[in-house]
Amino acid sequence: MQRTSRLKRELQMLSTEPPPGITCWQTEERMDELRAQIVGGTGTPYEGGLFSLEIKVPERYPFEPPKMRFLTPIYHPNIDNSGRICHDALKLPPKGAWKPSLNISTVLSSIQLLMAEPNPDDPLMADISLIHAEPR
Repeated sequence: MQRTSRLKRELQMLSTEPPPGITCWQTEERMDELRAQIVGGTGTPYEGGLFSLEIKVPERYPFEPPKMRFLTPIYHPNIDNSGRICHDALKLPPKGAWKPSLNISTVLSSIQLLMAEPNPDDPLMADISLIHAEPR
């Protein structure tokens, strides 16, 4: 039951006070399946783009992180061709940084930041990472 009440609170917060450039809503079918959109940040290669994500909330949420993936294709060193995202906040310790005090809003904001500032040291797409690592 903790998952349901927490998810209701988070969805309410996301609808009344969404982070800048981010929208999130539940699908009609299930409360544990969400969709989100992130607006590409100003001054980034994604500026002007609208990127859709699929979010699946596990049964043990908030003790396990949500599963997120991009539905919109994106050329990024930390996101693979199927939309999977390499980000510490989406993994449990010791390899990740997820903790129950995080929420869907903070994770979406950190993904938005990852879009603006890729992490070439932890790539899913090594060839793209090499391009980002080159001095400009």
